[in-house]
Amino acid sequence: MSIAIKNVVKNFGSFSALNDVSVDVPSGELVALLGPSGCGKTTLLRIIAGLETPDTGNILFNGTDTTDRDVRERQVGFVFQHYALFRHMTVFENVAFGLRVRPRSTRPTDAEIHRRVHELLELVQLDWLADRYPPQLSGGQRQRIALARALAVEPKVLLLDEPFGALDAKVRKDLRRWLRRLHDELHITSVFVTHDQEEALEVADRIVVMNHGKVEQIGTPQEVYDKPASPFVYQFLGNVNLFHSRVNAGRASIADIELQIDSHHDTQDSAAFAYVRPHDIDIQKERGSQPAFEATVTYVHAIGPLVRLELQRADNTELIEAELTRERFRELDITEGARVFIQPRNVRVFLDQKSA
Repeated sequence: MSIAIKNVVKNFGSFSALNDVSVDVPSGELVALLGPSGCGKTTLLRIIAGLETPDTGNILFNGTDTTDRDVRERQVGFVFQHYALFRHMTVFENVAFGLRVRPRSTRPTDAEIHRRVHELLELVQLDWLADRYPPQLSGGQRQRIALARALAVEPKVLLLDEPFGALDAKVRKDLRRWLRRLHDELHITSVFVTHDQEEALEVADRIVVMNHGKVEQIGTPQEVYDKPASPFVYQFLGNVNLFHSRVNAGRASIADIELQIDSHHDTQDSAAFAYVRPHDIDIQKERGSQPAFEATVTYVHAIGPLVRLELQRADNTELIEAELTRERFRELDITEGARVFIQPRNVRVFLDQKSA
């Protein structure tokens, strides 16, 4: 089932939740709506589900306009952050609920319901918990049961609203991998909302990055991470160093060095911002042949296989974050207070729109 979101606008009073949003979700894809709180991602998910109606714009399922269709006619499964399981029902009855409340004409037989529920519980690897009640389960188990319940009605589209947001980091990571494997098996068109960049990058086929009710960028995880379309996307997807810069004919000045960049070849002496990720900060103990500027190591913090450094530029302007492997850090043999030379790699430059 493909989903086409066409020019959707949604206001709540004077607040613009969605401002002319258009997104295409191909059939069978797992798409993440990613952005900070208040960016409009949950509102968009609720409009896809039919729980909210857009002020203007259309939602099409397989090319058919469903904008005014009731939620019950859309054949969507919905998984919420806080499980929304019935506490007084067993796991089995929770999963069976959507099948039992169907109109008599479309309701499966008890034998069919029994078969279908146990099939789903095996799929989510929790068949052995069929007779338990939700309060007896862990958070991760409850979320898997919630997903089984959403799948029981055989939805054409699966919608997940911050599905792992209430879980601790280890469980969240395990469930992310599990959801990806499950999706690869079922191929249900799925849209999930998250503010967790790592979650979106790890799980989704494509990511829709949203900010202030608008779409900033749509692309594969690799595209949005490696080629951010805007400063917002660059800063939202992981740590980044920001340098004030000037650009002239495809060259950018950062600190007291000049670098060749693969953009802005026609730009003449314009103010700009240069972005460099911490792992693209190369550190040398001596000034080499490549353009480099001087800095002092102010903080060293080892995290697992990585070492994070904070460095102060010699002119005391910007603080710089760098990320090294432990091997590289040992090779450099540097400590806090050491003077080093910095070579930025993979620099991405955006012109300063305020001065343009």
